[in-house]
Amino acid sequence: MEPINVKSVVKQRYAQAALSVKSAGKASCCGGGSDRSCADPITSDLYASEQVAQLPEAAVQASLGCGNPTALAELKPGEVVLDLGSGGGIDVLLSAKRVGPSGKAYGLDMTDEMLALAIENKRKAGIQNVEFLRGEIENIPLPSDSVDVVISNCVINLSADKDRVLREAFRVLKPGGRIAVSDVVTRGEISAEIRNNGELWAGCVAGALEENDYRAKLSAAGFAHVEIEPTRIYETQDVQELLDGQAIGAEDSQGGGKFMSAFIRAVKPAVAKAAPASRARCC
Repeated sequence: MEPINVKSVVKQRYAQAALSVKSAGKASCCGGGSDRSCADPITSDLYASEQVAQLPEAAVQASLGCGNPTALAELKPGEVVLDLGSGGGIDVLLSAKRVGPSGKAYGLDMTDEMLALAIENKRKAGIQNVEFLRGEIENIPLPSDSVDVVISNCVINLSADKDRVLREAFRVLKPGGRIAVSDVVTRGEISAEIRNNGELWAGCVAGALEENDYRAKLSAAGFAHVEIEPTRIYETQDVQELLDGQAIGAEDSQGGGKFMSAFIRAVKPAVAKAAPASRARCC
C-alpha cells in the first residue's frame, strides 16, 4: 500500500472508533472488525481497575492499545511525557497523574474526532497538566530536546514511515531521555497478503515490525540500550481472532507465536558520540 492509503485507512478507522464511543459508549477493537466488542486478544485486560477508576468512562472505552506503557515507563514527578497517537487520552491522563503538577503530559493525534474526545475527557477528569496536540507522529510539533519520555500504545505499527517516527521521537527527547512504547511486533516474516490488507493495517497487524527490524530501526535512529520484552504472545486461536473475516493463507492464520504485543524500551544517549578521529597518513 502507498503511505497515503495507509494513513487514510487508519484515520477513517479511528474516527469511527471515536464516534462509536460518543454514540454507543464503546469503540470497535484495534484488531477486529467494526461489529465486535473490545474483548479481543490485543486490547483486552490492559489496565488495573484501580488505575482507571477515576477516569472518564469514554477515555477507558476509547482505549485501543496493546499494553500499558504508563505502568512500565517508570514515570517520575516533574517529567515531561509525550504520547504518540493518544486517541481518547487514557495514557495521557494516567501519565499526567504520575508526573504530578510539576510535570506535563502531551498527547499527539491526527484524528479530529479522537482529539475532540480526548479534550472532553481531560475536562471531565479535571486534570490540568495535559495538552493535546493535532499532528502526525512522523512530524511531531514540539521543539528538539523538550521531552523526557516518549510513550505510545499500539500506534507506531500504524505508520507507513516508522523510520521517520523513530527519528522524530529521538529529536524531541532530551539527552538521556527514553522511549517506552507498547506495540505489536512479529517473530519472523508475515505474508505480503497481510501487508497489503488495509483492514489488517488499521487493525494493528499488517504494519507490525519484525522484532529484529524494530531493534535495527531504533538503533539507526540513534537510540541505545534497546530492549524488546514480549508481554502477550498470541497463539493460534488468538491469531485467528486477529485475522477475523480476512481471507489469509493457512501459514499466517494458524501462526501461533508469530504475533505478539511487546514493551519496547530505548534511551537517547546523554552525550552524542564523537566523530571518529581521522587517521594520519602513513609516510
